[in-house]
Amino acid sequence: MNPEEAEFQRKWASLLTRLKDQFGEEPDVDAILFLIGIQELGKGPLKLSKREKLEVLHIAVCSLLVRYDYYRFIGRDEEGWPHFEATDSLPYLKPMQQHRLIKEAIIEYFNEYWDEKSNKYE
Repeated sequence: MNPEEAEFQRKWASLLTRLKDQFGEEPDVDAILFLIGIQELGKGPLKLSKREKLEVLHIAVCSLLVRYDYYRFIGRDEEGWPHFEATDSLPYLKPMQQHRLIKEAIIEYFNEYWDEKSNKYE
């Protein structure tokens, strides 16, 4: 394993440990995306339909990929749900590349979300 991959794996494992400590079990990527989507939605606890849960996952993915300029935030609708549009820079990625990109974006998201000094998980 090259040093860059080892560092990525260390950061990912550290994030999973932190989330497990906070929530009582180690989440998978979909659970982390759901958590991010709910946070970005900003509405607190809600009863969501299956369709709305999928939309929450979409909010998470778009929110994460805004930092790479793959999506652009265009505003919120009358119910407060955020909306995004894909940019021209969205590349074709194989499934494993997509998964890796999402994991890297999740690490960056939590690095920004948690306190930069005392709670950073590096």
